[in-house]
Amino acid sequence: MLPAQHRIRDAGQYRAVLRDRRAGRAGGSLLAVHVIDADAFGLSPEDRVGPRVGFVVSKAVGNAVVRSRAKRVLRHVARDALSEIDPGLDIVVRANPAIAGASSHDVAREFDRMLAKATRRQQPQDVSRETDSREPSDRAHQDASRVRR
Repeated sequence: MLPAQHRIRDAGQYRAVLRDRRAGRAGGSLLAVHVIDADAFGLSPEDRVGPRVGFVVSKAVGNAVVRSRAKRVLRHVARDALSEIDPGLDIVVRANPAIAGASSHDVAREFDRMLAKATRRQQPQDVSRETDSREPSDRAHQDASRVRR
């Protein structure tokens, strides 16, 4: 079982990870991983003790038995990886239908791969249009030329 302090529990916490533009995302055949550094963006509670993980397993994965098995495997994989994950991260793992026929070993390997990729793809906190070194008129001209293509 995944300890309670390492679980994402309510809809607002899921929404913060899934919809934030700064979140890193990576998807494979078995699962998709969404990652955000909650500490860096001020989304983290004060009593946080480590990374938090949430799971989304839809009915497209299979019937209740198959979905429950997928969630158990994902919880087990996440629990084993907790010590290696940056403590400030919030992670949402979305299961794809192919997870129904996959072994635990395959799921663990894909989780590690997708987590590393999503973590690399996170946008830094200070990214904004104002940090662009071009003049505002150059930006507008270049942006307009992209639209015409």
